[in-house]
Amino acid sequence: MPVLLLIRHGDNDHLKKKILYARLPGVHLNEHGRQQAELLAAALADVPLAAVYASPLERAVETAQPIAAQAGLEVCTDDRLLDTDIGEWQGKPWKTMTRSPLWKTIQFAPARFRFPGGESFLETQVRVVAALDAILAACRPEDWAAVVFHADPIKLAVAHYLGLPLDHFQRLACDTGSVTVLGIGEHGARLMGLNQRPPFTLPGLEQGRRRRSSRA
Repeated sequence: MPVLLLIRHGDNDHLKKKILYARLPGVHLNEHGRQQAELLAAALADVPLAAVYASPLERAVETAQPIAAQAGLEVCTDDRLLDTDIGEWQGKPWKTMTRSPLWKTIQFAPARFRFPGGESFLETQVRVVAALDAILAACRPEDWAAVVFHADPIKLAVAHYLGLPLDHFQRLACDTGSVTVLGIGEHGARLMGLNQRPPFTLPGLEQGRRRRSSRA
């Protein structure tokens, strides 16, 4: 089955400022984030990547570029991989929003929540899964593809493919510079790694290499 490496972008200064930045333009990796991107590229150097995809937001593209360069590939961007549209909350401080009575709904009943002037979590999940399904459709059974995007969309995708209720997606972890590994085939999905940060060992890599070499 094809394997997707769902990678969260590296660190940036807006995280330290605790601002809900979502789709704000001009959010670039900071020094630590650039180091994370290089570490990811080094950790994935032996992975026979067939493609590298990314959200078009700067922090995602900047994380994807070293990975793609290491594999001799170009970064393909897809708007469906964008972070959640949080509408009127974008650019607001975390502290202010956590005081909102809506915050508990986000944490404990996110399937019922829509950001004021923005998306619901279900809408985010549907568009992200559409993008990943398109990537899978372009993959051969032995292919590995890296997809660099954002925390909540990654967790929502994992919940979908594993059949978890949307209300449980917040229980998953997704740190900056992390890789979550999903094998997805006609008969279901297998979670092969969650929230892994370099150095790590990717399960199934040797088997995938053997399948590739036998078909070369």
